[in-house]
Amino acid sequence: MADNQEKKLLNFFAGLDDERKKSLLEYAEFLYERTEKIDAPLAEPEIIPRPEIETVVGAIKRLSASYVMLDKQHMLHEISGLMAQHMMQGRAAKDVIDDIEQVFQHQYKQVLEKQVD
Repeated sequence: MADNQEKKLLNFFAGLDDERKKSLLEYAEFLYERTEKIDAPLAEPEIIPRPEIETVVGAIKRLSASYVMLDKQHMLHEISGLMAQHMMQGRAAKDVIDDIEQVFQHQYKQVLEKQVD
């Protein structure tokens, strides 16, 4: 049935002018934002192995690709503070990367625990 509804909606959309298409999209977005999200099971991270030599920026990119299910905005403050320790205070990249990995792991565990609650 949902397949039929999607086709019907696409046909309606195709028949609208650009202004009405924009209005329909805005309304759909409004409805979507007001709807309770269905909690899908949290995907397992696909951990990309850490190379022997890695920059802090490279580590952030690697971990972001490993933990695609996480909203990086929740970790931005902590990660940027660690990056500043490396760039401004000269803290070793290896140590900073270790801490950034822990931030990602901790955030994943927190999201996982919220799903169980």
